Amino acid sequence: MLNTQKVAITVPKNIIVMIDKISKAKGISRSKLISSMLEQKLSEEKFSYLKNAYDHVFNDDSIKEEQRSTAMWLENKGNEGGQEW
Repeated sequence: MLNTQKVAITVPKNIIVMIDKISKAKGISRSKLISSMLEQKLSEEKFSYLKNAYDHVFNDDSIKEEQRSTAMWLENKGNEGGQEW
């Protein structure tokens, strides 16, 4: 069983009506539906946050040049008698 905690939130009536219709159609509780929707949204937000962080780092020209330089150096090393990656 998951570790859960009750929270109280205020939600507009029209959203509750939609939640109730969807949860009834899916045969799950209101809490289960809201939890799964929050989990999905938070996962999307986390992905977006990480993507933006990576994009920010790799938009730095000095980092791009370092990555390009390292890739070219590794490419020129070949695998003559050495470790194959």
